[in-house]
Order: sequence, then structure tokens, then C-alpha cells
Amino acid sequence: MATQLKELNRVLGGGVVPGSMVLIGGDPGIGKSTLLLQVSGQLAQAGRVLYVTGEESATQVKLRADRLGVGHDEFYLYPETDMTAIKKQIESLQPDFVVIDSVQTMQEPDITSAIGSVSQIREVTADLLQIAKTNNISIFIVGHVTKDGAIAGPKILEHMVDTVLYFEGDSHYKYRILRAVKNRFGATNELGIFEMRDGGLIEVANPSEIFLEERLAGATGSAIVVALEGSRPILVELQALVTPTVFGNAQRTAAGLDRNRVSLIMAVLEKRANLLLQNQDAYLKAAGGVKLDEPAIDLAIAIAIASSYYDKESQSSDVFIGEIGLTGEVRSVADIEGRLKEAKKLGFKRAIVPKNNLNGITKPRDIQIVGVATLSEALKIALG
Repeated sequence: MATQLKELNRVLGGGVVPGSMVLIGGDPGIGKSTLLLQVSGQLAQAGRVLYVTGEESATQVKLRADRLGVGHDEFYLYPETDMTAIKKQIESLQPDFVVIDSVQTMQEPDITSAIGSVSQIREVTADLLQIAKTNNISIFIVGHVTKDGAIAGPKILEHMVDTVLYFEGDSHYKYRILRAVKNRFGATNELGIFEMRDGGLIEVANPSEIFLEERLAGATGSAIVVALEGSRPILVELQALVTPTVFGNAQRTAAGLDRNRVSLIMAVLEKRANLLLQNQDAYLKAAGGVKLDEPAIDLAIAIAIASSYYDKESQSSDVFIGEIGLTGEVRSVADIEGRLKEAKKLGFKRAIVPKNNLNGITKPRDIQIVGVATLSEALKIALG
């Protein structure tokens, strides 16, 4: 069952599967309830929806629904936390879709432990799972997250459901990222990008333009990478600032990138490309608040660090793709053709890629493709 949000359909693996159970986690105020309210309004056009709210009153939800323009005769709202009453309501109403907002507020009366405790959450989820599979009802569950960003409650919660989605983003930014970390019906690590507005969440069809729109011309310490999130190539600007350290130990700070990966690449640059970085502080970030964690971003990180270190800009029309090995070699990466097409689409003129990736691929026109075998070679081409 496809929703009107194509980004959500992609992350779910094509749409909502009947009888499936989807768990959505995210920080407070990030937009989980807004997303599910919008989706419920769309699904109500195809079947009956029961929206169970344990955190807000019916009036509060109705006010938000009016603001989002959500409303339908087949969309039922039920403020309740008692699972016995909720099960009775599901039996009598026989909905096609159920939303539980949130699982931490639901209570099994037979269990004496407090609401939100591990045993309560486990029993509530087991009950809902049985309802979903027996009656072929699609159930969405909202889960709170801990300080570390993991879904609160036992890890068994994630094992029981069919799909686990994380709704990410900084509440200070208007963009939100919906990421699948488990999916029995589609690929994991797919990504959907939304923009939060007064009228709700709007999907972003071309996220690469967002992540590049504020790039400064002629700035040093900047490199563009074509990262792969699931099946989607995204162009992101990686920024590095390398400055002499004031204290004894050099600082290594990374936002949106793995700090260990940054330290590893800096060690390779020092050993294989003769950059003296041990007495330099390094600050790196992936612009736009996106989190990147794949080997193909290594080369762009290295170019950004070297660009800042030498205070030389890389060409603004260049993109960098490649994994770096500890011996200084540039290793091949997955889906090079898809990445190059995306770079060409956004007007980039040159791509510096691993040499071994060029065997037997169809090269797109209007973009120069340079194959490199070593990090030193890539630095020479990029920074001259």
C-alpha cells in the first residue's frame, strides 16, 4: 500500500505491507507524531485508521490535524493507554491500520510493574504483534529514544517488529532524515529526506542540492563526495579545518563523520603523503547535518584535510570518490556508475575515482573521469 510520501515508500521498501509492524524512533519533538498523523490521513483514503494516542488529548491531536489539513471519515482517534480497552476497540472497529503513539505510555493491566518499564513494553509489543499478524492489520508504533539515541526499552522490541525506522535531524534545522535500520520487506540503510514546515513534512526530491547550496566559492578545506545511502547517491560537502595545536595533544573532532575513521585517514596522510599532522588540531564535519558512514567518503576526507593543511582550494567542479587503504592505495567502491550520474546531473565537471573502478563501466558524457591508484596521486591532481 503506497502512501503519497514517496520518500517514506522508499524507506519502507515500496509502501506499507499489510500485517506488518513498524517501529519509529527519534528524539522528542523531531516530528514522529506529525509524520504519522500525515501518513494516517493518507492511509484513511485506502482503509480504516485507528490512531491511539497515550501522550496527548484528543483535542491536542485534533488541533495539529487541522493545522496539517488531515481529516477523513475513516480516520478514528482514540486517547487511551489501557491495552484491554485498545484491544476491544480494535475488535469492534476492525481497522486496516493502527498507530500507537507511543508504546512507552501503554499499559497491560495484568502486569504490576510501572508504565514504561521493560516488562510492560515487552508485553504491549507482543500483544500488538499478535493483533497485527492474526488480523492482517498494519501497526505503526512510536518509540522513545534514550540519551544515546537508541530506542528505549529492551532490544527485543527491535527483534519483534518487521521494520525499524529512525527519524533523525537537528531540531534547529528544518530538514529531517528517515532512516531504515531493519526491514524485512526492503533494503536497510535507505534514506528519506523531509523538510519541516508549518503545514507539516514536505518531502525533498533532490537532497544533493540542499547539501551543496551554501558552499562557499574559493574556500579551502572543502571537498565534495558522492555518498551512497541505501540505493540513493547523495552529494555532500565535507569540510575540514586544520590549525596548529595550542596544547600538547592534538584535538580530533568530527561532526557527522566517524572520529576513528578521521584519525585513521590522518595517520595515512602523515605516513604516505608526508603531511605533518601530529601537531595539528583537526575539525571535520559533513555539511547539512547528514551522517555519513561508508568507505567511499575516505578520499574526500583526505582531500579536505590536505586542502586546509596546505591552504589550497580544490576545484569547485570536482567530486571525490574512493576508499583509502593503510598502504595509501585508493580502493574501489560500490555503484560507481550511479554516483557518477548523480555528479553529472548536478553539473560537476571532473570526478576523481579509484582506477580499478573504471574497468567495464559505462562512463557518462560531459564529465571527466580521472582514475587514481594512490592517495599521493589523488592529492597531486586535486591540489596541484
